[in-house]
Amino acid sequence: MNKEYKKLELDKVLKLLSEEAHSDECREMCLKIEPVFDYERCRELLKKTDDAFVLSGKFGTPRFSKIKNICSSVSKAAGGAVLSLRELLDTAAVLREISALSSWYAQCSGIENVLADYFEVLEPDRQLEEAISNAIISEEEISDSASPELLRIRRAIVRQSQNIRDHLNKLIKSQETKKYLQESLITQRDGRFVVPVKTEHKNEINGLVHDVSSSGATLFIEPISVVEANNEIRVLEAQEQAEIERIIKNLSQRVGEKAEDISAGYNTSIQLELIFAKANLAAKMKAVTPEITNEPLLYLNKARHPLLDKSTAVPITIELGTNYTCLIITGPNTGGKTVSIKTAGLLVLMTMCGLMIPAVDGSKVGIFSDVRVDIGDEQSIEQSLSTFSSHMNNIINILDKCDSKSLILLDELGSGTDPAEGAALAVSVLKTLKDNGCFIIATTHYQEVKIFALEEKGVENASCEFDVATLKPTYRLITGVPGKSNAFAIVRRLGMKEDIISSASALVGEENKRFEQVVENLEKTRQELELLKNDIATEQRKTRQLTEQIEKEREETKKAKEFEISKARQKAMSIAEEARFRADKLLEELEQLRKEKEAADFSEKVRSSRSKVNSTLNQIYDTANPVTEQRSNGDYKLPRPLKLNDKVHLVDIDKTGTLVALPDSSGNCFVMIGIIRTKTNVENLRLEDENKNKNQNNSGKGSVKKSIQSNATRKSSMELDIRGMTADEGIMEVDSFIDGCLISGLKIITIIHGKGTGVLREAVHRYLKQNKFVKSFRLGVYGEGESGVTVVELK
Repeated sequence: MNKEYKKLELDKVLKLLSEEAHSDECREMCLKIEPVFDYERCRELLKKTDDAFVLSGKFGTPRFSKIKNICSSVSKAAGGAVLSLRELLDTAAVLREISALSSWYAQCSGIENVLADYFEVLEPDRQLEEAISNAIISEEEISDSASPELLRIRRAIVRQSQNIRDHLNKLIKSQETKKYLQESLITQRDGRFVVPVKTEHKNEINGLVHDVSSSGATLFIEPISVVEANNEIRVLEAQEQAEIERIIKNLSQRVGEKAEDISAGYNTSIQLELIFAKANLAAKMKAVTPEITNEPLLYLNKARHPLLDKSTAVPITIELGTNYTCLIITGPNTGGKTVSIKTAGLLVLMTMCGLMIPAVDGSKVGIFSDVRVDIGDEQSIEQSLSTFSSHMNNIINILDKCDSKSLILLDELGSGTDPAEGAALAVSVLKTLKDNGCFIIATTHYQEVKIFALEEKGVENASCEFDVATLKPTYRLITGVPGKSNAFAIVRRLGMKEDIISSASALVGEENKRFEQVVENLEKTRQELELLKNDIATEQRKTRQLTEQIEKEREETKKAKEFEISKARQKAMSIAEEARFRADKLLEELEQLRKEKEAADFSEKVRSSRSKVNSTLNQIYDTANPVTEQRSNGDYKLPRPLKLNDKVHLVDIDKTGTLVALPDSSGNCFVMIGIIRTKTNVENLRLEDENKNKNQNNSGKGSVKKSIQSNATRKSSMELDIRGMTADEGIMEVDSFIDGCLISGLKIITIIHGKGTGVLREAVHRYLKQNKFVKSFRLGVYGEGESGVTVVELK
């Protein structure tokens, strides 16, 4: 790897990446990744990683296995070669990986991503995969189920072997031959079944000698009676081997036929494994995808060095290329200056490698032509190079190779020599690089460089914050303010004598003292402003939360109020309707008595009772309406007399409804608002736009006029108008209407069917008699519509 990339520790990040891979080839690819400084190529690499990151977040990372490179093996098979069992098993593993990846991606349908082209290359071949897996148990063993013929041969071998064993068992257990045997056991020599016979009794057992023990006391003899059976086993074993060779050859041939698809699938699987390894590393780092720009610039928002513990690392924000092209970082030793420039360089290289970076949203990385670095001590005794000489060699090399899009990172520029000369040289180098159009981040302790950053356009100071009270760095990077070395404060806390510190302080030039004092005052002012800013932000957050809570409570109160009012109205109206129903029933009984009693005074009493009941009901309706009326001025006059089903607006509650009962002598009438029947005075009504009503009426020509109310409103109200419908249509409407009323808890409803021929009324009455939810029903009385309506009481 490029030694400058190693200085930025890119090799260590790639080592972390390789640990996310599974196959050996993918691990090698991870370690060999190099940054690309091409805009389109970099965007493409990052897009792949980002899409893999998103898919893994939604569906989990696909499972990869440790597959081996089988490209050369399948190429051999394509040329007619027979593969080994190991090669076939490796090929089956690749086929299994291809199938698994295809199955995983099937669940991602409908989500656009640039990885689709990779998954389209994969060609699963489950038949070949299963054929290899079922036929081969290991690199030394073929399964019995590899073919029916192999299974038959192996069963025959087992049967024949068992027959031989049975015969020999009888032989060794026989009292006649047992005394000739060294041991009563059956063994094998050269694949043939034999028995151990004492040497002195070799002529007592008729058979073939296959082996002699090391002591010479035992002969391993194959009895003549089993020679033919052993020969049969040898024949079967030869057939078995021939069948195994045929199976392997057939599988190799099938692999050769698919060689191109398998090789392409393997290479694609490795590429996908690399991409998802990048996504997994990003998840572990809590990384984001930065915005890529074609112009060289850098904005790292709350970035962290990827090799530091993310739970303790202090995020830093680095900006370069927008308002300034050169950033000078100053501050005490061990304050985080080197980590800051390493973080900037490493995150740029990671982006160019297609890796997401440990930062937060809003980060931007532009395309630089290259990254040049001078960090660390590279003194060499062999080459007689001091620290200063080593740095200068690097800087000379950088000056020779940089261009207008180079990112230059310089640590402790000008150190290792006389401070005055080193500072002058540092300023000169920075000015030269800046004039060449380079983008520079440098660290230094020199006051001259800090002053250069204050005076030179396009150069900005930054400092690594240091807490003098605790003598510990905070590792925060503060842009816009030069830092102090704090050497005197550090040695004072470490215990150095005060007279030494005072003497050293006296040797510092007045100009340097004044500069340090200005820097110190600036730092104090900055800290005060930052505390004030944090306090304001805290108060704003509390105010916003309180406002949101109050608004939420106000909305909840409003909804609860409206719900309770609606609930109270509905309940009151239901009570009133039930009272009216019972009163009407009583009056109907009185009317029946009147027909039987012809006395004039009796009729007068009935009319008086009716009037009294109506007056009482009106009072009930008034009580049931809890809404406080807000009457408007009396200048408004209705443009025409009201008619049933007119659309009217109620001024007091700012609602629109339908007129369902004409005004009486006192101007009181009833308006249906949704499922609520409200009593109000005609002075509270405003007639809706007649032109609008006409347009609505004209749009409905040619259809049966059922009602001005919508189905949803009519089915939830206390009245249903089915005039003009056929009997079947009317029954369907009544059935649906009663269902809605039961859900709403209404007990008394009115069905308007008209007088007409009476066919619709009879159909409705027949239906009501059969409905199990109907408690009773009757025709309307005077003032209700008489025989044109039916009043129904529900259970």
